[in-house]
Amino acid sequence: MKSNAGRGLYVAGTDTGVGKTVLAAMLTLALDACYWKPVQSGLEGETDTMAVRRMTGLPAERFKPEAYRLTAPMSPDQSAEREGVRIDCEHMELPGCERPLVVEGAGGVMVPMNRETLQIDLIRRWGLPVVLAARTGLGTLNHTLLTIEALGSRGIPVLGIVMIGEPHRENTATLAGWMRVPVLGTVPPLASLDAGSLMDACRTALPSFNQWGFEQR
Repeated sequence: MKSNAGRGLYVAGTDTGVGKTVLAAMLTLALDACYWKPVQSGLEGETDTMAVRRMTGLPAERFKPEAYRLTAPMSPDQSAEREGVRIDCEHMELPGCERPLVVEGAGGVMVPMNRETLQIDLIRRWGLPVVLAARTGLGTLNHTLLTIEALGSRGIPVLGIVMIGEPHRENTATLAGWMRVPVLGTVPPLASLDAGSLMDACRTALPSFNQWGFEQR
């Protein structure tokens, strides 16, 4: 299939558990895209790919198989080593897709993939712009500013930050004042996580979405 390089985005997080998967599902729907989780660490229960498929209701062919499925819910390098596997970052390539591709990372951008490569190195090599998911509450200022600094120092383009959680006007204003990267909006806790709710949240929380260079469905 034709390469989609430059026709998608990378959903990164300031840490684990910040809401990347919900944001990735939202953007997959809004872009009418394909979804890919390169490395899944932790297979008990619902994986991130399964969760995005459930939330979006999109057909199975939109979901590209993970390059690595690792059992332990640990950092990718540690989970792989526990299974006697080395994540081969040098040969991990974006899957082909005729649509935009939404790639969801694992944990924060500085998470090791193996003993030589950090996740941020993969992001830079793939060349997709980043949408950064960040918490609204306590601790977000340090984590978000450090993440933006790390991405910027490597020349990785950042479309902006999406705050996730109960709205926190002060934190949002502080981040906006310290960065050249825009805060795109705040996604509050959602009562339901289905396709209709996610699309409504995208229209409400991310009003500048149609200016990102993609065409909304």
